[in-house]
Amino acid sequence: MSDSPFKSKGGFSRLTGALRYSAQGLSAAVRHEAAFRQELLLAAVFVPLAFWLGRTPLETTALLATIVFVLILELINSALEALADAITLEHHPLIGRAKDLGSAAVLLALLFAGAVWITFLYSRLFS
Repeated sequence: MSDSPFKSKGGFSRLTGALRYSAQGLSAAVRHEAAFRQELLLAAVFVPLAFWLGRTPLETTALLATIVFVLILELINSALEALADAITLEHHPLIGRAKDLGSAAVLLALLFAGAVWITFLYSRLFS
């Protein structure tokens, strides 16, 4: 099996290329993905709140981690959907299932984030 011509060879140019591709991915998500934009807006509200709600650096980090976790899963879900749409726009049960599974992963991340935030908020307000 031969190596892909698109695979980087390493070194500093690999790092700069990886950073460039990552920036392009974030830019594409902001431009093309409404759900990512909505979650980014929520992050803009919740990140400052995390510094108020967290009583220790570890608590603040835990709250911030839930936000980042949701954004990461949304990016993966968007990548999966883009790849599925590149393969076919026609209905296919396995592609539909893959998209549903990606959406379910984002939903679970959002529910988990909500539970963590409610727990911290309850602790902050009633302790």
